Amino acid sequence: MGIKGLQGFVARVCPDACRMVDLKEMAEKHRIDHPDVLPVIVVDAMSCVRHWYTPESWVCGGQWREYLTVLEDFIDTFKAAGIELVFFFDGVVEEKKRDEWIKRRQQNNKEIADLFQFIKTHRKQPGRGMFVLPSALPTFTRFALKSLGQKTVCTLQEADFEVAAYALEHNCMGILGQDSDYLIYNTSPYFSIEKLCLDRLVTVMYSREDVCRALGLSMKHLPLFACLLGNDVVPENLLEGFWRKCLVTCPSRNRNYSRRISIILAVANYISKMPCSYSSLKHLEDILPLGSDKTLLHRGMESYLLPGQQSPWIPPDARNSKIFSDQEESAMCRDMEIFQLAKEHHIQSENHVIFNILSNGVVECSNSLEDDCDTEIPGQSLIYRPARQHIYSVLLESEKDGTCPLVKEWVVYCGNPLQQPELIQPIQPSIPGGTPNLKTLWFAKGPDVEKQRYSTFLACFHLQDAMEELQALEAPVAAFCCLVTYLMLQLLQVDPRAVHLGAVLVRGLTTLLMANSACGFPFSMDDLMPWKVFDGKLFQEKYQKSHRSCSMEELLEGNESLYTPFQNLKSLICKVCALKKRTIQSRPRGNGFIAGTHQREPNPRFQQTHRSSFVSPYHNQMRGNFGRNPQPQGRRYRSGHPDQRRRFHVPPW
Repeated sequence: MGIKGLQGFVARVCPDACRMVDLKEMAEKHRIDHPDVLPVIVVDAMSCVRHWYTPESWVCGGQWREYLTVLEDFIDTFKAAGIELVFFFDGVVEEKKRDEWIKRRQQNNKEIADLFQFIKTHRKQPGRGMFVLPSALPTFTRFALKSLGQKTVCTLQEADFEVAAYALEHNCMGILGQDSDYLIYNTSPYFSIEKLCLDRLVTVMYSREDVCRALGLSMKHLPLFACLLGNDVVPENLLEGFWRKCLVTCPSRNRNYSRRISIILAVANYISKMPCSYSSLKHLEDILPLGSDKTLLHRGMESYLLPGQQSPWIPPDARNSKIFSDQEESAMCRDMEIFQLAKEHHIQSENHVIFNILSNGVVECSNSLEDDCDTEIPGQSLIYRPARQHIYSVLLESEKDGTCPLVKEWVVYCGNPLQQPELIQPIQPSIPGGTPNLKTLWFAKGPDVEKQRYSTFLACFHLQDAMEELQALEAPVAAFCCLVTYLMLQLLQVDPRAVHLGAVLVRGLTTLLMANSACGFPFSMDDLMPWKVFDGKLFQEKYQKSHRSCSMEELLEGNESLYTPFQNLKSLICKVCALKKRTIQSRPRGNGFIAGTHQREPNPRFQQTHRSSFVSPYHNQMRGNFGRNPQPQGRRYRSGHPDQRRRFHVPPW
């Protein structure tokens, strides 16, 4: 996650370290120097998703087909230059970085609250300065890139380490991202996604050697330098006293420098005078207020040492080489055949969350675009928890001597302080004859097993009674129908705001991914992607019309071929809900229901039993084009920002 202020320091104080480079020329040079291999750039995808998402509308759940076009354009541009891309995604949150993860989630909550307040006040989507990633964007980006034929890796530890290690091992042309940790690793050149001009394939390359010259350090000093500035392992609050001492012995010579820049220079000066030895590191650990964990500095430095690298500060016999050696020993899953397959699928981005559950029983879910002031809609994490409990049971029921271990959930929702994980009890889904074991679901073949996979998947969402009707639908439509029906069973009344509900729907697709992975893939993962069934801008438009009580004919834009499929899907959802004794209540709110929260109370005269205003996924599937006048912006991509003069005004809701 980087070193606070280091990237800005390099740009201001070390301009010689920021070199504008032509990636096509570098690729040609790489081919000459290494004629047997293609030039490869390793992409830190988590650093890039914010810059990749350039479709006009982002607040209503995402314009997924337009986003897919942007990604395709990005890939094609590099391919035309003869450059191969390998994409890495964070696959875990390491416990040593849990506090930082929590801090960022809480900061995201504040940003999302500000976003909703802006929308309520101004009735439009804010400018790019308030941009928040559409819910689950990194998850679906991973599957999108894989569907576009790209090598996509989901990591077993923090992504920046695996990115740097892969680039070093494979002698790659460089790393593309935006994380100051890449200034610290001794690996391939580091290119900026933020400064990338895609049309010309030029960007800034940060030179570690020039940074070292400006600081009076050498490459071997950089891991200690990063730790003494504070990073994801060594918290900044433990270093304040040390920084004050450094500033006294090396005061800033430039009054225009910020305190952070002065600290960076003073810490570099301190390190430059230290002997490079293990005893020097031990001395530092003694004088720093590290509390009970005196190995914090040691572990922080070691996190920057890539395979095969040594440090004069850490003797070889003091290194912790057991990166994954105890992973299998502590795994929730004791069946090594299942465990290894889950691990393989995880690394290859072919499942979702399953390995995290089977290995350490931990599940994370980051922020979604949810309005904490709207108490009528539960947080998506709570809405889908019953489904997750069934999925946990499918995965873990037969483990630990027949008992089902608890799963630790770190999930963001209103009222959860994230001080500790919630311990969630798996609950067995209602399946005649019991839940099939994973060996059957994952390895067995034949029509009976395929039926078991499908029925187990449906049971996770309490929909096994509708199996025959759902199997008759096209796969993407059936999946989205499952999701909408599940929401009807979970929400007492259907009166959501479109932004919030859009986030709930998209997050629901990730729950489908998890269930599909657990049940042996009764659906193709491609059938569960948002670009097959959902578009935020179109959803916003139809949501507005439905609340204005427009006719079915108007909703479907006069396309008579959609009338029967629409009615059939609507009837199916209502039928399942009726069987579960759930009454669907629709509350049309007219045109003027955005201003603040004072209009939350329902108007009884608008309440009508068994009338649903959901937008048919069949409509999206057959329409062939998700929004009106879609405008792919791949070739306009530059520094990740669309033309900010154009603003998309969100209709009031």
